[in-house]
Amino acid sequence: MAKAIGPACNLRCSYCYYLDKKSLNPNNDSNRMSEETLELFIEQYINAQPGEQVLFTWHGGEPLLMGVDYYKRAVRLQKVYGRNRQIENVLQTNGVLLTEEWCQFFKENNFLIGISIDGPEHCHNRYRRTIGNEGSFQKVMKGIKLLQKHQVEFNVLSVVNDYNAQYPLEVYRFFKLIGAKYIQFSPVVERLNADSGLLTAPDNTEGKLTSWSVGALEYGQFLTTIFDEWVRNDVGEVFVTTYDATLAGFAGEQPPTCIWSETCGHAAALEANGDLYSCDHFVFPEYKQGNIHQKTITEMMLSPEQISFGNDKKRKLSTTCLQCKFLKQCNGECPKNRILKLADGSAHNYLCSGLKHYFNHVEPYMKFMSNELKHKRSPANVIQWARSQE
Repeated sequence: MAKAIGPACNLRCSYCYYLDKKSLNPNNDSNRMSEETLELFIEQYINAQPGEQVLFTWHGGEPLLMGVDYYKRAVRLQKVYGRNRQIENVLQTNGVLLTEEWCQFFKENNFLIGISIDGPEHCHNRYRRTIGNEGSFQKVMKGIKLLQKHQVEFNVLSVVNDYNAQYPLEVYRFFKLIGAKYIQFSPVVERLNADSGLLTAPDNTEGKLTSWSVGALEYGQFLTTIFDEWVRNDVGEVFVTTYDATLAGFAGEQPPTCIWSETCGHAAALEANGDLYSCDHFVFPEYKQGNIHQKTITEMMLSPEQISFGNDKKRKLSTTCLQCKFLKQCNGECPKNRILKLADGSAHNYLCSGLKHYFNHVEPYMKFMSNELKHKRSPANVIQWARSQE
C-alpha cells in the first residue's frame, strides 16, 4: 500500500490506527511523497512484479489530499516504466473530497475506488467524524453519488465496531441500497498504551482494549446474521470478502486476502518518505525493512526478515489454533489480532470465539457451495438449497 500523503487526513475517526504514525517521520511536516520518491517507487514496484499484471494500491491517511495532478503524474510514470504491462489502480478514500474532476479522472484511467463507510447515517457518524467533530455521512454519500454519476466502479470497506455490530441487517441492506456489490468488513481490535495513550504494537499483549473495539462474539454474530440473508438471496450478486475467503478455504483454494491465508507478508506499507514496513498494521519501528532510496522493494520484500515475518503467521499459531477443526479456513486470522495470551504462553486471536461461531454456522452452506464448484456448477444454487432447509 502506497501512502503518498502518509497519515494526514481530513477526518478524525475515533478508531483510526494511522494518525499517530506522524511520530515516525517528524521532519516531514507535509507528509507528502515527493515526485522523486514517487517515480522511484513506481519504477521499483513495477520491476518487483513477477507477472504481466501490476496492481497499485493508494492508501492513507486520505490519499485525495495529494490532489488530482499528483495521480495524473503517477499514471504517466506508470506508462513510462510499465513496458506494456497491464497496470491497474485501486484507491481507498473516505469519499469526502470527491469532485466531478476526480471522478472524471478515475473513469478515464479505470481506477477502482474503495469507499470507507460504516453503514447508514447513525452507524457511520458514530465514529467517522470531521476535524470539527461533525458527522461525515452526508459528504460521503455526495461522493458516492458522483462516482455513480460517472460510472466509476467502487466497493465498500466497512469497519465493524462496538456500535454498528448491533445493526448487521441494517448495515448490509443499506450497502445494497446504495449499489455496493463488493463489501469488505474489517473488525476493529485496538489497544492503547496506558502511559503514552498511543496504540500498542500488535505483538504486544499489554494495553487496554479501546471502547470502540468490537466484541469477539458480537463480530461472529454480525457475520452470521448477514450471512443468513446473503445465502438466501444474494449469492452471485453481492460479494462479501469474508464469505468468498471462507468458501475458498472449504474448497481447498487460496483465499483472496492475506487475513485468511496460511502465511502473509505481501501487504507491505510504503510511507511518504520511502520507508517500507512489513504490513499496514505493523507500521512500528521494529518492522521497518528499509527505505527505497537505499534498497529496492524487491530486496526488502525478499529479505530474510520479511520472509520470516510472513511465515510467522503459520509458525506462531497457538496450540488452540493447531487443534481447531477450522484451521484450514481461518489460519489464525490476522496476526494483528493475536493479543490474547494463553496459559502455555502462546498468543491467540482475540476474535476466536466469534470466528468459531461464524464457521460453525456457515459450514453446511459452504460445503454445499464447494461441492457445486467441484462439479462445475454455480455456487448460487445454494440459495434454493438454503431456502429448502427451512
